[in-house]
Amino acid sequence: MFGGKEHTVSAIRRNDQSIEYYYAKKETKPWMQKLKKIPFIRGNIAIIESAGLGSKHLQFASDRYDVNPGEEQEGAELSKLEMIFGVAIVGVLSFLFGKFVFTLIPVFLAELFSPWVTGKYPQIFLETGFKLVLLLVYLYLISLTPIIRRVFQYHGAEHKVINCYENGLELTVENVQKQSRLHYRCGSSFILFTVIIGMFIYLFFPVDPLWFRVVIRILLIPVVLGVSYEVLQFTNCLRDIPVLCYLGYPGLWLQLLTTKEPEDDMVEVSIASFKKLHEIEKNPEIITELHHD
Repeated sequence: MFGGKEHTVSAIRRNDQSIEYYYAKKETKPWMQKLKKIPFIRGNIAIIESAGLGSKHLQFASDRYDVNPGEEQEGAELSKLEMIFGVAIVGVLSFLFGKFVFTLIPVFLAELFSPWVTGKYPQIFLETGFKLVLLLVYLYLISLTPIIRRVFQYHGAEHKVINCYENGLELTVENVQKQSRLHYRCGSSFILFTVIIGMFIYLFFPVDPLWFRVVIRILLIPVVLGVSYEVLQFTNCLRDIPVLCYLGYPGLWLQLLTTKEPEDDMVEVSIASFKKLHEIEKNPEIITELHHD
């Protein structure tokens, strides 16, 4: 999946080796468009949009996974919740639920050690440590499953294609495979930044009593997301500056878990998706040839 200024495109490999595309236009409400221009707020809007759009693209791919062309049953596998609220809304709710889980579980784990680890700062550091371990263990465990590993391989292919394009090279499988599977603007880097930035923000608030700690963590979620988004953008601007480029390295290290080296046929699909996006951005009329949202 690749996204441009106005469109997003996914390409998938079907059982007959053909490549099928899914198109979705970025349609932002006027009031949301205004919010996207405000620092520290725009990050939350971008995340909500990405979660919604990403869910649609994943639904498209999952509906066709291991299904022969012409045998698709649109909407047949939708859950009752998805049928009621829509795939995009469920995607956003899933993201928010996951964020709540990864935010609150470390709080309760750190509280269990409060008899031995006392004081605000030690508790916050312990909470952050639990959050980081929980994140890394979770990513590692799901990466062991065949399906998620394949998703991570495609993730790596996307990064390689973008790096190849930004380096001014022709988009061939050979050129793309020579590129790094890591990229500064990746959402994986953003996830890690939320852990680090959250720790510094929490330092300004008390950890007792527990109920207040839980409430403040929930209320600070959009703040942490907004600040982390700005930090991600900032580190991306510094990636070509000696010494300062290392600020983005923690996020790149996390991508060693969330990306895997892709196979050549995966790179071919990623190149096709990227090229199709460029075609659409230059000539939106061709979207009539694609699967519509």
